[in-house]
Amino acid sequence: MSEGVVAIVGRANVGKSTIFNRIVGERVSIVEDTPGVTRDRIYAHGSWLTRDFRIIDTGGIELEKSDMTASIKMQAEIAIEEADVIVFVVNGREGVTPEDSMVARILQKSKKPVILAVNKIDDNKYKDNIYDFYALGIGDPIPVSGVHGIGIGDVLDEVIRLLPNKDTINDPETIRFSIIGRPNVGKSSLTNAILGEDRVIVSNIEGTTRDAIDTSFTKDGQKYTVVDTAGMRKRGKIYENVEKYSVMRAMSAIDDSDIILVVIDGERGILEQDKHIAGYAHESGKGVVLVVNKWDAIEKDSKTMQAFNKKIRENFKYLDYAKIAYVSALKKQRIDTIFDLINEAYESQHKRIPTNLFNDVIVDAQLMNPTSNFQGGRLKIYYGSQVAITPPTFVLFVNDPKFLHFSYKRYLENKLREAFGFDGSPVHIICRKRE
Repeated sequence: MSEGVVAIVGRANVGKSTIFNRIVGERVSIVEDTPGVTRDRIYAHGSWLTRDFRIIDTGGIELEKSDMTASIKMQAEIAIEEADVIVFVVNGREGVTPEDSMVARILQKSKKPVILAVNKIDDNKYKDNIYDFYALGIGDPIPVSGVHGIGIGDVLDEVIRLLPNKDTINDPETIRFSIIGRPNVGKSSLTNAILGEDRVIVSNIEGTTRDAIDTSFTKDGQKYTVVDTAGMRKRGKIYENVEKYSVMRAMSAIDDSDIILVVIDGERGILEQDKHIAGYAHESGKGVVLVVNKWDAIEKDSKTMQAFNKKIRENFKYLDYAKIAYVSALKKQRIDTIFDLINEAYESQHKRIPTNLFNDVIVDAQLMNPTSNFQGGRLKIYYGSQVAITPPTFVLFVNDPKFLHFSYKRYLENKLREAFGFDGSPVHIICRKRE
């Protein structure tokens, strides 16, 4: 299921970050009483009842015309455009301010569903203040206290009610894959090469693609949907540096995909931003294929590919399960190899292992390499089973989960891969204490 997107907006110092942290359940945003502490958008995952969503914390929108406040306003506007639902936070102790009215006008123009949260109502003497905020024309205000958690459940109930139901968007028979990577690595060119047509604009200017573009097609009897995710969305204006924006687009694409193609520029090599973006793909639990583009532009000998493989494995140790494709989108070379790896990763993501076979592998693994003492005890694994797919997830019932050393967990994962494959997919192992 696609995750909805919730943006928290409002002027500076009304408690947006406190509410954000309360919803997320941890201190992701820095919380201070100094206005303007949150300058960039901060992203996290939240959940309420049966619904998961992505949540964006934004910097405060202010009337001042300094470069900093202009940048904060731009950040907030982009977050508003990305959002399915907006939580508009105001300070119930200070009443309606000109900045609140300005934010309200921006939100009304967005045509997005808005929830008005009147924060800092943690004392009965401020409760009647909420009626002043009807003047904003946003709707019924909800009294909340981010610090004490009062009213947050009421806000989240409204969030869930207003989020679009995206359960029916994806066809279960279609493999949906996204093409992500830092700007100008050739994502749009790769999309065109995969589709065999000029479906998206291609240029050497970073940020050319201004919208995420979904295109469905069929190849060799299999249905696919490809998502090109590069570039700037907000009317062609470059509101922020391309590094931050590329990460945001990657996160949006990953949420709604089965398989992620992480594109690397073979000509320029591996940069730090490649690692950040690939990290998001790995953490998502989706299938991953590493695609080295512009391979035609490199002078090669018999050891060039082997050397590049080594660099990739050194820089992306957490993606050792991902296969690597070397292609030229420009010359449409080796494009078909990508589909073999997509299909393999998709099959691995949906693979189910019978319980008896799984336990046989675990027993053999322990005989070959018994557990050692760790944190005051020795791990005993009694039995286990697979509990989920996408990604394949296994639960081991043990004497005490704290005795599991991370290296032994990695050893068990490697044994599962030796026995059952799982190429292109992460494998999750969870330990639970046997009651």
